[in-house]
Amino acid sequence: MVRARRRDDSRFVRALSLDRSRIADPSAYPYSIPALRSLDRLDLDAPVTFLVGENGIGKSTLLEALAVALRFNAEGGSANFHFSTRASHSALHEHLRLERGTRRPRTGFFFRAESFFNVATKAEEYGVLEGYGFRSLHEQSHGESFLALLEHRFTRDGLYLLDEPEAALSPARQLTVLRRLHDLAADGCQLVIATHSPILLALPGARIYALSDGGIRAVAYQDTEHFRVSRDFLLRHEQMLRVLLDDSEER
Repeated sequence: MVRARRRDDSRFVRALSLDRSRIADPSAYPYSIPALRSLDRLDLDAPVTFLVGENGIGKSTLLEALAVALRFNAEGGSANFHFSTRASHSALHEHLRLERGTRRPRTGFFFRAESFFNVATKAEEYGVLEGYGFRSLHEQSHGESFLALLEHRFTRDGLYLLDEPEAALSPARQLTVLRRLHDLAADGCQLVIATHSPILLALPGARIYALSDGGIRAVAYQDTEHFRVSRDFLLRHEQMLRVLLDDSEER
């Protein structure tokens, strides 16, 4: 279990909730997404909170809204990054209520795998490469640049939001990230992460929320689809491949 190295175990953001009273059209996007339609209160009382679910289910939309509500740049970066390649974020952030803890983060960052190239470019333009290992992120692979970010830019008492951090990482590198997440949580950080990785989801002490057409619910690691599908495939891959790749007319 992840243990904080301090007595004050309060979170920077204890919970979020949806204020429906100011939503003009509850049937419009993104409130039309089934998982978000039923959003009420989401407790963020663990050092690390994971959001999981199928593609298009709303986890990245929710994480993005949380980031913008916390005044991070919508495309990623810290609160000091101010750029927009294409404004595509929803209005969900306007209707989120955040319950803040007694502590304030010393630093923070919003990582989005899909737009990290733009963030890396801005880091060079802003001349802040000392926070990224004194090396251009564009001179590294996508995976290496993310690991540099995690190692050098993510420090103690920080608030970090990550959208699919495993996108460019091998399984071995995901284990490296798992260890880093453990250390950051122990150093007073709070992390909220949208992921598909069964490796990252195994982090002890984390809370996992599964988003589905039925809403949002807390689940145990072994009850996530990511764990079950991965386990079943690895244990019975030959049988599963025969069924999956069967080209008979009966399929």
